Amino acid sequence: MWQIWLIAAGVFFVVEIATVGFMIFWLGIAALVTCLLSLVISNVFAQMAIFVILSAIFLVFTRPFVEKFVIKKDEKVITNAYSIIGKEAIVTKSFDNVSGVGQIKVGSEKWTAITENNTTFNEGDKVIVSSIDGVKAIVAKI
Repeated sequence: MWQIWLIAAGVFFVVEIATVGFMIFWLGIAALVTCLLSLVISNVFAQMAIFVILSAIFLVFTRPFVEKFVIKKDEKVITNAYSIIGKEAIVTKSFDNVSGVGQIKVGSEKWTAITENNTTFNEGDKVIVSSIDGVKAIVAKI
């Protein structure tokens, strides 16, 4: 009977690889433990009960712990250019009154920037990045 539990565990793991829910994994672990216990327990109904109980225990007690480390579908991880939105920046090149273009430094990165409403900023002024337009940061007064 241990071969059937081993095959079941393999099937659960393959299905888990194909899905992203991280739930079927625990059924595979329960099937592996049941596989080992089936070497000493020959009663099929006892093996099934062990599998069901272990599956329930693994799902109830370990799933909430694992969910703390898994990014949910609704959560967005802000990366690259969009990570500077809302951050403070220092003007490194004054904004031209005609074109409204200047340069800012956010952390260690330098960005070409434009103003929201043709405000003039001088070197050393602190601004806030309100959005990104292509490769330019749009800044506003703090």
